Amino acid sequence: MESLDFKPFENSIDARREIIAYEALWKKNGASFKKIASQFAEKQFGKISESISEIEFEEAHKAFESVLSESSIGYFPKAVIKDTFDYPKRLLDAQDPLEILYYEGDLTLLDDEKAIAIVGTREPTQDGVLRARKLVKELVKRDFTIVSGLARGIDTVAHETALEMGGKTIAVIGTPIGQFYPKENRELQLEIMKNHLLVSQVPFLRYEDQNPSSNRFFFPERNKTMSALTWGTVIVEAGETSGTLVQARAALHQKRKLFILNSCFEKQELSWPKKYAQKGAIRVFNMEDISNQFPDQWR
Repeated sequence: MESLDFKPFENSIDARREIIAYEALWKKNGASFKKIASQFAEKQFGKISESISEIEFEEAHKAFESVLSESSIGYFPKAVIKDTFDYPKRLLDAQDPLEILYYEGDLTLLDDEKAIAIVGTREPTQDGVLRARKLVKELVKRDFTIVSGLARGIDTVAHETALEMGGKTIAVIGTPIGQFYPKENRELQLEIMKNHLLVSQVPFLRYEDQNPSSNRFFFPERNKTMSALTWGTVIVEAGETSGTLVQARAALHQKRKLFILNSCFEKQELSWPKKYAQKGAIRVFNMEDISNQFPDQWR
């Protein structure tokens, strides 16, 4: 597999050990973000590497080197580690704070308070596409960093419009950093990796070991992370069973702003817009409904 032409980050020996330990944790039966987060919340361990045996570490190390050699990354991945200075503090608001967040690109974008997630269905209507484009254009004009999940549909529209407008964008993906999904977004992902920011919480080894069906659970988990990293989330279009609603629940739990475009309320077959409005989501008729929620320093 081709190696991407990006400058590798020289992780310290300690950082590399923690990253490999994270991968080893995920090779254990029953590993999940919730279980791993609870282990460290209860102070069972300090460093990640303290939670595994030396044998587990060596096995993971060997497997990790093998997977990386086949990955498009081609080198040891960059990552931020919880309890270090560059770990985004907003992630601590997540229900299950991550121990590791892999990344490629401009990490300083995680410091941008004016970050907003634009999300929705993978199969948008033409009106939904137009609304997403108009919304992103208005937000970029107001110097927001546009965050989305690089999926087909609304996510792709959000990222592409931000780039067209000369804005900043962050992609929070549900696959390992070295994977391209969906395949048609390869060039878009490369552009974001090179000039913006791509982040992933997905462990390489667990993803490699599991079948595609099992790996699907990483996508709703990344929605929780996307919400935590942003000031608020805007839902453009979503069905009754959309994974986007995972992010809606997370936003309310994390005390983030949750915005739902009025067009969602107008679809009689949908019950979720009213449900989330009753829980505190804001119905959006125009840009002012979002800007009215800005803190004073943004006005």
